[in-house]
Amino acid sequence: MAQRIRFTASKAPAAAAALAVLTARHGQADARRAEVIVALGGDGFMLQTLHAQTGRDLPVYGMNCGTIGFLMNAYSVVDLPDRLAAAEETLINPLSMRAETVRGKVTMALAINEVSLLRQGPQAAKLRVIIDGRERLEELVCDGALVATPAGSTAYNYSAHGPILPIGADVLALTAMSAFRPRRWRGAVLPKAAHVRLEVLEPQKRPVMADADSRSSTRDVLSVEVVSETAITHRLLFDPGHGLEERLISEQFS
Repeated sequence: MAQRIRFTASKAPAAAAALAVLTARHGQADARRAEVIVALGGDGFMLQTLHAQTGRDLPVYGMNCGTIGFLMNAYSVVDLPDRLAAAEETLINPLSMRAETVRGKVTMALAINEVSLLRQGPQAAKLRVIIDGRERLEELVCDGALVATPAGSTAYNYSAHGPILPIGADVLALTAMSAFRPRRWRGAVLPKAAHVRLEVLEPQKRPVMADADSRSSTRDVLSVEVVSETAITHRLLFDPGHGLEERLISEQFS
């Protein structure tokens, strides 16, 4: 029996056109009765869709109507029910961010790809890196730093020369952006269970902002704590042979 499909699309013209074609062919399931979400757009829209589905335990199958589409499957109007039935599931956990500002305000947010700290002004940021309560770097002078999941390791993390992480690995990437001191420090691979705390030194002179998946930005942070949120699981569906694990391996040889 065919699954009840709920289609959702970005505002891009290609995605809107795909939405019209697919709903005309397969209908549109009520959001409360849907068995699977089909997201039409690019990677940014996929992240938006996953965040919107937090706590619902619905699998999400993306079809690329954007640019890169790393988290998406190829777009086609043919045999969608068969593709959904044959799809392979990948389970991922988001990161939880707790950011405290210099004024004492606390912001909580979730990130599927990464939590990043970025300098706000012309001067480099100065950060203290603490892992599981132990100081690992007394002072990191850089443009910023980020903590990335395996699913997000080919995004901002990879552009910052961080490592690509296998999707099934229980690790996180801690990556510096344009590190000045220590000059050669490129980051670290940490256990998934690690508690990462980044403290901002000289926050008035060298202000820093924190961001979760480019969705939730907090300016003038004093400290940011990042942990893997294992209580939340996102379910992504991929065509056989084109899942995240294969894509992460292929990316390293491209």
